[in-house]
Amino acid sequence: MLNKKSVDDINVKGLKVLVRCDFNVPLKDGAITDENRLVAALPTIKKLIGDGGRVILCSHLGKPKGEPKPELSLAPVAKRLSELLGQDVKFAADPEVVGPNAKAAVEAMKDGDVILLENTRYRVEETKNGEAFSKELASLCDVFVNDAFGTAHRAHCSNVGVTQFVDTAVVGYLMQKEIDFLGNAVNNPERPFVAILGGSKVSSKISVINNLLDKVDTLIIGGGMCFTFAKAAGAEIGKSLCEDDYLEYANEMVKKAQDKGVKLLLPVDYVAAKEFSNDSEHRVVEGNLEADEMGLDIGPKTEKLFSDALVGAKTVVWNGPMGCFEMSNFASGTIAVAKALADLDATTIIGGGDSAAAVNILGYGDKMTHISTGGGASLEFLEGKDLPGVVAANDK
Repeated sequence: MLNKKSVDDINVKGLKVLVRCDFNVPLKDGAITDENRLVAALPTIKKLIGDGGRVILCSHLGKPKGEPKPELSLAPVAKRLSELLGQDVKFAADPEVVGPNAKAAVEAMKDGDVILLENTRYRVEETKNGEAFSKELASLCDVFVNDAFGTAHRAHCSNVGVTQFVDTAVVGYLMQKEIDFLGNAVNNPERPFVAILGGSKVSSKISVINNLLDKVDTLIIGGGMCFTFAKAAGAEIGKSLCEDDYLEYANEMVKKAQDKGVKLLLPVDYVAAKEFSNDSEHRVVEGNLEADEMGLDIGPKTEKLFSDALVGAKTVVWNGPMGCFEMSNFASGTIAVAKALADLDATTIIGGGDSAAAVNILGYGDKMTHISTGGGASLEFLEGKDLPGVVAANDK
């Protein structure tokens, strides 16, 4: 799955190149509030322009559910991309995506030109990977480039279906970077290899825990999911998050770690409060919580335990915060882990979603080796699954 052709393996001069990007950016009153994803797409787009390709960009934005919604149009993206690239990005405003505007714009293209199609999810077939829309997209281009890791775990028309109707399908630089870091981290890590998992639910990380226990030297578990493990071990966890259906599973994972000789670390203290609110009175608790308390972060002893366990690590993957980091009184554990990672001489990989947001908000983004652009996709990578959007590209 990991040895794919990339934009460096093809010559696109004079060819029409359809590029699937991830322009699913947050908008407020028609303005883009975070343009990280646009900036991340620039290297691939510039490479294709520089090589004389005729670049046709496409992406989804939000969840229009198969109908044109003006507030989810990609028009603001075309405008901002024109500014970032320093050249005109023509916007093809077709509610059916591949319509008269798009066809005429593609027809008129010269080498090095760029156009952007309308939101691919305006079409109901997009998320169902319908053949007709896949063919329409393919009819616009000679070559397909997938640079959207954020949707790589889904088989849609614009990232998988289209590849059935073009001869050349390769990955862009952003996608290549994700494959290199996440793929190699999991399949061929420099050791010691430590994984840190947080977030609220064990259920969403079951296969990840199971897969990583076969690969890592140390597995650290924090966040809301640690209370399922705590309860399974017989602790009183009060009103903390817990998935009772997974208690047995938690104990199985603890046993698997023992059998494999993997160090499995769980919190030894918590920051607990009676209400789910930043203003709620809170205290540090070791051992059992009161019946009316809930754990909202890991405690100071756990921060030290986890930070110490990272010393000397050579590869670290982190997915999911240690507590409710969006509330300042319960952000300390997440900050401690981010800081410990920032100080390491190691390959540090942040697996998208909340942990990526936390690292960026805390200002440690530039200290990490790689911050994944896809939450769900990076999780499935860590589960050891094949991602349809990656599989669909041509092998080297």
